[in-house]
Amino acid sequence: MYKTILDYVRRNQLFDRGDRVIVALSGGADSVCLLVVLNEMKQEFDLALKAVHVHHGLRGEEADRDSNYAGELSEKLGVPFSCAHVDAAGYAKEHGMSVEEAGRHLRYKIFEEERLLFEGTKIAVAHHGDDQAETILYNLFRGTGLKGLGGMRPLRDRIVRPLLCVGREEILAYLSENGISYCEDSTNSETEYARNRIRKVILPQIKEQLNARAGENIIHAGLMASKADAYLEKQADSLLTNHGDLKKDKDGTVYQWGIGTELLLNEDDIIRGYVIRQMIKGVNGSMKDITMIHVESAAALLFGPAGRQIDLPGGLIAVRTGKQMWIKKKNVEDLVDNHLEVSLPNVDFSVFSYKKGMEIPKNGYTKWFDYDKIKCALSVRYRETGDYMTLAGGGRKTLKSYLIDSKVPKEERGKIPLVTEGSHVLWVIGYRISEYYKITDDTHTVIQMQLDGGKVNG
Repeated sequence: MYKTILDYVRRNQLFDRGDRVIVALSGGADSVCLLVVLNEMKQEFDLALKAVHVHHGLRGEEADRDSNYAGELSEKLGVPFSCAHVDAAGYAKEHGMSVEEAGRHLRYKIFEEERLLFEGTKIAVAHHGDDQAETILYNLFRGTGLKGLGGMRPLRDRIVRPLLCVGREEILAYLSENGISYCEDSTNSETEYARNRIRKVILPQIKEQLNARAGENIIHAGLMASKADAYLEKQADSLLTNHGDLKKDKDGTVYQWGIGTELLLNEDDIIRGYVIRQMIKGVNGSMKDITMIHVESAAALLFGPAGRQIDLPGGLIAVRTGKQMWIKKKNVEDLVDNHLEVSLPNVDFSVFSYKKGMEIPKNGYTKWFDYDKIKCALSVRYRETGDYMTLAGGGRKTLKSYLIDSKVPKEERGKIPLVTEGSHVLWVIGYRISEYYKITDDTHTVIQMQLDGGKVNG
């Protein structure tokens, strides 16, 4: 197994000579294997290692046991060690996310802080082949593009995953053969979390009832998706390099990026999406909190009248003008043209997992919707002929009838901003939301919409 991992590391150029590497060490089998293998590999690449354990403030004595074991193993191997304590449950409650999400966010925050202290160049994490298959299925079930279907990359930014080439059974066999112990996290056997259900229930059933090599086939399909994604990104980059209009401030920071609407409309739909993704990434600096819905909502502007805009995460807006499509920062003075409808509100979108019992906001400027029910691009706009809402019980009502029944003066009805999916109105901003998109006990994922500054015309 060591040779398999070494070949994988070389093939994917995961390490450069002299790299200083933070090793994420939970104390479980996967991370223990990672530390042992990298410790054996360090002479090959002249690596300097430091093991970092994050205690999440959960699981009581079991978590203390894991921390102690991680420290003892690191000392035995002669690897510097650090343990950080965080309050994952408190962080989850404060930020309206699941404990699982909070733990992941805090872990990577600690790893990055430790990397800076260590003057490190890489952070090694212990995701393996079974995790890859699980991730691809998880992304597929939630809704994703080629990038999500490609799963985790061996190397992304400073994160390296040397164990993606081996599975859980190989890892356990390696530890057993070498007499290396590890800690077992009792929560791994629970099926409350979606990923655990995939790992413990869905994947085993697929292997048993359909194909014993299903995991390998999923990973292979993910690899093909990853290659297709890389190719399409290259095509989008070429279009933007040759035809894009990039604007930077005096410090060299990109504040808006545009391209001709006619050019985009002549491209295949998938290329349009990739161009918009690259523009968002270029202005935002990352794709954090950006989902398919955001990209599709921006692309949908190409097929509507000039002057429309939608809000994107990270303080961005997508704007369709007469001749160009722009991604720009909200706080930049408009440099496009005079067609922008400035009276539309700024609506910030964010997506996160939902757990029963989470408190739904009651104020008038923050609304939660069932993300899994949204199938098409969203728009922030004014009313159009054919707009309707879903009422309690599943019946429909035209927006016009709703506004009349709500005694909204005729001259004001066209000034009320909406969030829509096609002609289906999710939110009559300042009034009510559609029953169809409301949070229920069956909701798995939330899309939060929040008026910037809590104002309709913010």
